Parts: sequence; C-alpha cells; structure tokens
Amino acid sequence: MIKLKHDKPVLSIYTVNMLNKIWAGFIITGFVAAIIRAVTGDTTVFADIVGSTFTSAKTAFEISLGLTGVMCLWLGIMRVGEKGGVIKFLASIFSPLLRRLFPSIPKGHAAEGSLIMNMAANMMGLDNAATPLGLKAMREMQSLNPTPERATDDQILFLVINTSAVTLLPVTIFTYRAQMGAADPTDVFLPILIATFCSTMAGLLFTAAVQKRNLMNKTVVSYLGAMTLIIAGLVFYFTGLNKEAVQAQSALIANALLFTVITSFVVAALVRKVAVFEEFVEGAKEGFKVAVGIIPYLVAMLVAIGILRSSGALDFMLDGIRIVTGNPQWIDSIPTALMKPLSGSGARGMMIEAMQTHGADSFTGRLSSIIQGSTETTFYVLAVYFGAVKIRFTRHAVLCGLVADLAGIIAAIFVCYLFFN
Repeated sequence: MIKLKHDKPVLSIYTVNMLNKIWAGFIITGFVAAIIRAVTGDTTVFADIVGSTFTSAKTAFEISLGLTGVMCLWLGIMRVGEKGGVIKFLASIFSPLLRRLFPSIPKGHAAEGSLIMNMAANMMGLDNAATPLGLKAMREMQSLNPTPERATDDQILFLVINTSAVTLLPVTIFTYRAQMGAADPTDVFLPILIATFCSTMAGLLFTAAVQKRNLMNKTVVSYLGAMTLIIAGLVFYFTGLNKEAVQAQSALIANALLFTVITSFVVAALVRKVAVFEEFVEGAKEGFKVAVGIIPYLVAMLVAIGILRSSGALDFMLDGIRIVTGNPQWIDSIPTALMKPLSGSGARGMMIEAMQTHGADSFTGRLSSIIQGSTETTFYVLAVYFGAVKIRFTRHAVLCGLVADLAGIIAAIFVCYLFFN
C-alpha cells in the first residue's frame, strides 16, 4: 500500500475522514429529527430508534454470514479466471484503444502495461488486482509528469475511466441480492452493463471535450462505435418486447452469459495447465475472509442508516423530493445515488437498506442495485490515486468524475424502467 510522509496509508486517511463525517452526520441528523418528532407529540420515537439499532445490527451480522458461501463461490471462480490468463487476454484486446487514448505514454513505457492490466482487471471486477495495478500505473505516469503537483490530462482521463469503468461481472451486487432474497440475483446484469457503459462513455466524452482531445481517429471510433452499437442493439431489442418477455429474455441472456464466462474461465485455466480446483479453493478462502471482515463495517453503516430511517429524517428528505418531482418510482433509490460518489460502503449500506425495506425484487431494490453497479466512488478513487503520487492540483478531475456519475445514475433509472417497470 502506498505511504505518505506521515506513514499512514492513503486509503485509511481518506476512509477515516469521509466515513467519520458521514457516519456521525447520520446519527446527529437522526437525533435532531427525533427531538423534533418528540416535541410535536411522538412519544415512541426514541424507542423506535433504539429498537432499530438492535435490529439493524442483527440484520448486518446475518447478511455478512449469509454472504460467505456466495462470496467464496465467486472469488474462487474469479481466481481461476485470473490464473487462466483472462486479464491478459482482455488487455491484449483493448491495448490498441488505450494507446490512442493516452498518447503521452511512450510505447513500451512501464505505465502502458500497468494501465492496460488495470483496465482489464476492473472489467472483470477484480478490485484486489485492479487497485495495485492502478496505483502502479499512476506512479509510472507521474514519472512522465513535468509538473508533479499538477495532474496531467492523461492522469485525469485515467482516473475518470477508473471511476466509471465498465464492469462485466458485478459479483458483489449479485452476492448481496442473493443474500437479500432476490428470486434471480443476476437479473440486473444487463441493466448494470448498459448503465456502466453510459457512465464510461459520458466520462470519456466530457473529459475529451474539456481537454480538447480529438477522438476522431480510426482506432478510437472503431472500438467505441462497436461497443456503442452492441449496447444500443440491446436497448433497441428490449424496447420492442412486453414486460414479461423483457424479464424472461434478459434473465435467460444474463444467466447464459454468466455461465459461459464461468465455463470459459475453467477452460482457459485448463489450457494453461492450472490446478483449477486448488486455485478455486484458494480464491474461496479469500472470499471467506472478505465476508467475515466486512461485519463491523456493515453493522456500523446499517445501524446509522437505521437511525436515519426510524427517526423520520430519511423519509422527510424523500418526501421533500417527492413534492418537487411528483413522486416518481425512482425517488426511494435517491439515497444510494447521493451516497455513491462519496462512500462505497455508505452506498452499499443504502442499497441493502433499500432492498430490506422495499424488497430485493422491487423496483427500488433493483434500481438501487443498478445504481450501485453503474459507477465507482469518485472521491475515493481520486483520493487514493492522486494522493498516492502527491498530486495537489486535480484540475477538472472531480467535475469529469461527477458528470460520469450523473450519467450512470440517469442511465440506471432509464434501464430499470425498461427492464422492470
């Protein structure tokens, strides 16, 4: 992990500062709302809040334990794919595009390989591999930076793509949906794919416009055009179906694609003479550690959100938005959307709370899941990646990242109406 001069990890500094404010803010807001309700005659509000803390803590513990099996399964599969060379295969496919998008990196420079591998790992949802590769790529790009405290155009574009990168396998979201009782946890696969693609394209195009980049060359147009046609084709196809057909066929396509991916991982590993069972078990061991390790974080966040909900503060905020917007279906997913750029764990807690309150297969439960999968956490990525190389002047990085977030949220709402309304 990258260290700063005071020997505290960048990740820890960001996480502590941001989550301290969010967590304390939830509790204090809940307390103020409870006092207002008590003054206006609600004598049970504090009992409701205290009761919600116990209920939320129990729920968080049960969810975390229930995640263990599914997390072991998927992290085991992902390790088989990683050892089977899937990341390197994806890197080879997209390397011509990335060379055109980052022209300041000389061909053969150390930054090139790390950057390409980071993008490939992000696409596969391998956060444990993607972050170290991304930090290495940022350090190598920093070695080409003539003004070390000021972010270069390529560094900003790299960060924006990381905050909105297309994820082919949103495993964590499938896992939480399974634990929360979804009939088909993977039914959000295609909607997430469409939403995250829109987020990535918006971030890329907006950043290019701000930086006055010319994307009109044969390689870039070919890659982006082909990907856009695939996504547009999916949207066009499903808009021509009725609701029942949309859900049935999207479930069929999503699950067929996912099982094809699993099988291809195993086949690729066998071709490379990987001990597939042993590697699966090693990945599953990591899954067990991850599932158990998130218990205290999930307890803390769900308890704070439970206080916010039981105090009436969350409903008060949503009711205000309903008055302004006319109460559309997507209102109850707004907390997840607002939290996503700020805190990954906070957004995850909001997603779980939405599924718990409204049901995993409700419109709100599905939309919260799609929003969660549509983008990364902008301020987290910015703090970790730029903090690692001591960049102080981030220029337009935050604006471009937030534009990508907004595009992902809007696309998530659109595709949720298309697939599930």
